[in-house]
Amino acid sequence: MTLQQLEYVLALARFGHFAKAADYCKVTQPTLSSMIQKLEEELGAKLFDRKRQPIQPTLAGKAVIQHARTVLHEARRLRDAVEEERQSLSGTFTIGVLPTIAPYLLPLFFPRLLDEHTEMDVRIIEMKTRDIKIALQQQYIDAAILARVDGLEELNLTTLYYEQFYAYVAANDPLASKTSVKVNDLPEEYLWLLDEGHCFRDQLVKFCELPAASLSKKTYRLGSIETFMRMVERGKGVTFIPELAVRQLCEEQRRLVKPFALPIPTREIVMAVTPDFIRQAIARFLRDYICSSIPQNMLKPQMTARIII
Repeated sequence: MTLQQLEYVLALARFGHFAKAADYCKVTQPTLSSMIQKLEEELGAKLFDRKRQPIQPTLAGKAVIQHARTVLHEARRLRDAVEEERQSLSGTFTIGVLPTIAPYLLPLFFPRLLDEHTEMDVRIIEMKTRDIKIALQQQYIDAAILARVDGLEELNLTTLYYEQFYAYVAANDPLASKTSVKVNDLPEEYLWLLDEGHCFRDQLVKFCELPAASLSKKTYRLGSIETFMRMVERGKGVTFIPELAVRQLCEEQRRLVKPFALPIPTREIVMAVTPDFIRQAIARFLRDYICSSIPQNMLKPQMTARIII
């Protein structure tokens, strides 16, 4: 029995599919399947029901998975303790990032990080908040970048920056003639909102007390800010975008951006780790690296901001 075999077992339990588990473990499917089969032969028990789709663990498999998590967690902590003692930046470090943050934050620092620190192996996975919490607890990821919301009290959070919300308004919409957007001015039709489960949506609904939130969700089950922006650019409706997204727009697109009237809704972006997290040196380095890539005015909340949690 090896730690590698236990990693393969956990991957298959997580994805329920040999090809996906093999891809996650960066091995071929036959290799992963063969290693799990050898472990089953050694234990004298089938760990997975391969006839079910997705593949499900057997009763014996569930027991092995539970212990495998503990064994791999302790083995990981041993390696992490050594790396932390050396203040090392090497080794794999996986970060979960919200889909409403990743497209706008990552281009600011990640390409430069890859060029300047080839000794690091930082991997990014886009995940929603609820999936991030599970992934941190089960050690699928080392850290996360997300918006501060209720329900993160069990995690250790460090502020990275503060980000305002903006309205993105079609050129032919009545809001286009206004210098700023008031909550009461928001339309009840063609208000493009992310689906439930996105904290970006939940924070705006909470701030605006949107009467159209339920209707919009039922009518438009879309999940991408970029999709909504293309709708607006084609002359239909209103959506919301984060501050870093504004900085990526061309001059023509910036004409569609409208600030909120005071107080300005703002989200706090944080890095999260579990309380027993060991590799503080690499986390501190990444936090400082990210903050150095952010516009300085976003590192502290503005006096006109209302932080939405």
